[in-house]
Amino acid sequence: MLAYVLHRYGGADGIDLREVPAPTPGPGEVLIQVRAAGLNPIDFKTRDGKLRPILRYRLPQILGGEVAGVVAACGAGVDRLREGDRVFARLDKRRLGGFAEQVACRQELIARVPDGLDLVPAAGLPLAGLTALQALRDQLHAGPGVRLFVPGGAGGVGTLAIQIAKALGAEVITTASPRGEALVRRLGADEVIDYTRERFEDRVSGVDGALDLVGGDTLARAFAVVKRGGLVVSIAGVPEPTTAREDMQAGLGLQALFWAASFGLRAKARRHGVRYRYLFMRPDGDDLAELARMNEAGALEVVVDRVLPFAEIAAAMAHLESGRAKGKVIVRMGEA
Repeated sequence: MLAYVLHRYGGADGIDLREVPAPTPGPGEVLIQVRAAGLNPIDFKTRDGKLRPILRYRLPQILGGEVAGVVAACGAGVDRLREGDRVFARLDKRRLGGFAEQVACRQELIARVPDGLDLVPAAGLPLAGLTALQALRDQLHAGPGVRLFVPGGAGGVGTLAIQIAKALGAEVITTASPRGEALVRRLGADEVIDYTRERFEDRVSGVDGALDLVGGDTLARAFAVVKRGGLVVSIAGVPEPTTAREDMQAGLGLQALFWAASFGLRAKARRHGVRYRYLFMRPDGDDLAELARMNEAGALEVVVDRVLPFAEIAAAMAHLESGRAKGKVIVRMGEA
């Protein structure tokens, strides 16, 4: 089968399309015939070696963390799915393998794709959708009467985060460029700030929490707009000890490393009387099923920026890395 394989860390020249043996599903696993795969910033960060302190793969490694397709075979003990089911999954972070024509995955990480959702957009939902759902529901407790600041609303996670927050009943303030403003308003944002013309802290204050999707200076400034006792959750900042302990079930060594790496951010948060949390989402089939129900109810649309053939995955990755994508970038395999 054809796969996009990382053979050397460090950049785009360390990864290429090549023929590799097809996987075989083990006990409790299903074999997915991949019809489409979503691209995410974690893919080029992994390619560049930036995640080696957290996730170290034995090369060569097939990249790709989210897929949609059809169950081609079931391993022993599989009781939740059957051959022919249309499914999507956020794959095991330590195995990956989604940028390929077939991938084996544990059944508990998989959910059925809603009947009204095509497999191509479905491939863009698992990673970003789970990230947004787990941050908003479990960490920020989004619900009626809760005001949230979500900078970067026009990106892959942002477009889903706005909709999920609204579905949970929260009020959402976001930032976007003029090119992205109409999109985030259509998705339900209550207030949109043009980050190219004004600083968000001049308009926002006293929100209950923030979901940072941008990092850097945006994250550092977000602490000032959250009310005392509130929480800033980031997926673009620096991991902190809770990330290692709760999201990764890692030992004291990694917790200490993250404690040191995040010291400055946590100190800045304390000066504003708020808490800082870096979220490393967990693959979860039950949460994927919840996202599927939101989609079926008409509350969750997958915004797709660009779809390219699998043979052009290098160009798709370059487009994602440029930062210009509004929504998800997806590659399709064969007759998706």
